[in-house]
Amino acid sequence: MSISSEAEKIASFNNLELIANQIVEGFISGMHKSPFHGFSAEFAEHKLYNVGESTRHIDWKLFAKTNRLYTKCFEEETNMRCHIIIDNSGSMHYPILTKDQKFYESKIGFSVLAAAVLMSLLKKQRDAVGLSVFSDKYEYYAPEKGSDRHHRMILNSMEQLLQNSKSKNKTDTVTYLHQIAQKIHRRSMIVLFTDMFQEEEEEKLFAALQHLKHNKHKVVLFHVIDKETEVQFDFANSPKKFIDVESGEQVSLYAANVKEEYEKQLATYFKRLSLVCAQNQIKYIPVAVSDNFEKIMLTYLAEKQNFG
Repeated sequence: MSISSEAEKIASFNNLELIANQIVEGFISGMHKSPFHGFSAEFAEHKLYNVGESTRHIDWKLFAKTNRLYTKCFEEETNMRCHIIIDNSGSMHYPILTKDQKFYESKIGFSVLAAAVLMSLLKKQRDAVGLSVFSDKYEYYAPEKGSDRHHRMILNSMEQLLQNSKSKNKTDTVTYLHQIAQKIHRRSMIVLFTDMFQEEEEEKLFAALQHLKHNKHKVVLFHVIDKETEVQFDFANSPKKFIDVESGEQVSLYAANVKEEYEKQLATYFKRLSLVCAQNQIKYIPVAVSDNFEKIMLTYLAEKQNFG
């Protein structure tokens, strides 16, 4: 889903709610072209039919349009709890943006706008939302609520993350994922935005991800990356100085000399991460800062339908 020039103008003022709502409205208006054809007008009031349920509330008109079975659900049935987690470590503030770039072209900016987009969908479906932000400390926590005042408070907190764009915080993912997991007592959908570039031992990191699954929570991991440089390692063939944004450690080298080995090791790590998530029934979704937000919204809708 591309962002229009008007939306870019809004984005330049970091008004998350306006741009997020515009993205969501564009997505909903285009749903008639997707497998959700006919679903957009009332999608907040439908859920996917599960075999064995009563057929009393099946929407047969919607079935005629979609060839899929949906049941009408009442307001109290639509309420779901969603807790969004944002990694605010130094590596998430990469790449460092130039003046002509938009805030959502960094990993933290993309994650914040994606979270705001999800909040807009949650609000339309009358679902409760909470937020946790962590780096080398537990920076922010808000429990799951659905009021307009609560939404504005969370949006304001996320906008502050964008204003502090030169963060050099390190990451203590293991500690704070465990703490967040302990705070969420009622069954919820947990959505995590992180680049998964942590110094912790992999076994401890994977154990922390597993902890999020306690109490039968549904967990979605959006793995946020800058595809061009972090995955493809696409740099000009000239000496470059690479600086760790969290530790300040520096190394000078020709990118071409290490590109093949770098890509090999990174692909191995990503594959291992994906496998661990699959083994623990965690939805693993790689997203790049150059992507649109349709994948994120479709993932949320699909996971919500299977939440019951």
